[in-house]
Amino acid sequence: MRTVRDDAGNRFVLVKQSSESSRVRDPETGEERYVDNSELSLVEGESPLVTAAAGVPASVRRVLTAVPNERALGLLFELVDRGPVPVVDLLGAYDLCESDLHGLLTEFRAAGLVEETTVFGERGYGATDLARDAVDELRA
Repeated sequence: MRTVRDDAGNRFVLVKQSSESSRVRDPETGEERYVDNSELSLVEGESPLVTAAAGVPASVRRVLTAVPNERALGLLFELVDRGPVPVVDLLGAYDLCESDLHGLLTEFRAAGLVEETTVFGERGYGATDLARDAVDELRA
């Protein structure tokens, strides 16, 4: 499989190619259709797996790649729902040791899902707009 684009710039996963037409899959809908080869061009350097994943909103893809387990997902949802939370409150409220909490927050920061902030004069973390968008998508 390869990634191709049509004349309008839409990207597809190339499923099957014959001499005159190709069967392509739309990553957003999963639908397959035939397109004349003259309307398609190969996209160099883009994995068809990355193209296939493009059907999922970017914010959700970010969460999927940054969240290793259900506890971490729950922490992200809590930060979205509660707003910025002091670190001491996070440590006291959940069954995470300090190093586990720090590790998750570091991963979330690197992914752009949370940001460090000050809450009631203490160091804390809050969800970014990207995280809020992802949680909204996941809940829908």
